[in-house]
Amino acid sequence: MTSANDDRTLLIVGSYTAASDGRGEGIGTFRRDARTGELTPVGSLALDSPSWLTPHPTFPVLYAVNETAEGAITAVAVAEDGTLSALNSLPTGGADPCHLSVTPDGRFLLCANYSGGSLAAFALGPDGVPTVRTALVQHEGNGPNAGRQEAAHVHMAVLDETGTLVSAVDLGTDEIRSYRLGEEGELIRVSVSTLPAGTGPRQLVRRPGTSHAYVVGELTASLVTVREEPPGTFAVENSVPATLEPGGENLPAQLVPHGDRLFLSNRGPEKITEFTFDGVAVADHGTGEWPRHFSIVGEHVYVAVQSSDAIQAYERETWRLIGTYPVGSPAFVGLWPH
Repeated sequence: MTSANDDRTLLIVGSYTAASDGRGEGIGTFRRDARTGELTPVGSLALDSPSWLTPHPTFPVLYAVNETAEGAITAVAVAEDGTLSALNSLPTGGADPCHLSVTPDGRFLLCANYSGGSLAAFALGPDGVPTVRTALVQHEGNGPNAGRQEAAHVHMAVLDETGTLVSAVDLGTDEIRSYRLGEEGELIRVSVSTLPAGTGPRQLVRRPGTSHAYVVGELTASLVTVREEPPGTFAVENSVPATLEPGGENLPAQLVPHGDRLFLSNRGPEKITEFTFDGVAVADHGTGEWPRHFSIVGEHVYVAVQSSDAIQAYERETWRLIGTYPVGSPAFVGLWPH
C-alpha cells in the first residue's frame, strides 16, 4: 500500500498465456510514477490466462479468471512491494470465464463464463479467499450471427451499487438477464431484457445517479444507450456507431466512464473513441493493435494492446504516447486500489 504522499501507484496487468494460444506469462505488477506516467515492472506470477482481474474491496487479495477450456478463478495475495502469490483456485463450472465482480461488502464473487454460457457465484471467506461456488445459472439461446451467437455467451456480470442485483450480459443471446443475489449466494431470476438481434452485447456500464446505462454492442460495432426501469430491466433508447468513422472490421471492447465522458476501445480501427453521455462521439484517439482493455489513471491512460504485445501509456489531455512496455498478449490493465 502506498502512503498518501507517495507519488507511486501500482498497476496490475493480466495476459493470455499458452493455455489459450497467447504469448503472455500471467499476471504482472508495475510501479507507476504518478507525475510522469512511467511504469517499472516489480512483480509477476505465472498463471493460466488471467484475462480479467478484480480486487477485493478491503483485503489485499486479487481475483483472476483463468480463461481456459476448464474454467477457473484464482485468488492472489498482493504484497505491499507488488509481489504476488497464489492463494487458491476453484473451477467456475463453465469454459472460458472472462469477467469478475465482487460485492461491495466483500462476501461474494460473481463470474461470467463466456464459452460455458453461464453465471457463477462464489462465497468469500473472512480473509477474502473463495471458499465454495454457491450458484451456477446456465443460459440457453442463440442469435442471428452464426459464427458468434451459436449459443449463450455470458460476457459480463454487473453488480448494482447495493451488490444485490446482478445483470449478466449475454453476447450470444442478445440479452441482459438480471438476478437477485440471495443471502447465501443463490441467484434468483428477476428479468430478461432483449436487445436488437445481432447486437452481441459485451459490456454494461451504469451512469451513477441516473436510470441510464450503456451497452457495448460488439457485433454491431455500436454504443447502445439503455434506460433501466425498474432495476434490472433495460430498454433501448439509442444506438450509435462505436467510432467517428465507422466502416471495416470493428470489435469494440472496453467501455470506461471518466468525468463527463465515456471512452470505448475499438479493435480493428485501433482507436479509443470519446463520447458524451448523450452518446455523441467527439474524438477518436489512435492506439496500437487490438486495444482490448484500458484504464484511465490520474493524468494518464494505459492501454493493453493485445496484438502489439505491449502496454501503452498516454497523456490523457493530449493523447501523446509517453511509453511502451513489453507484455505478451495483454488482456487487462488496471489500478491496484490498496
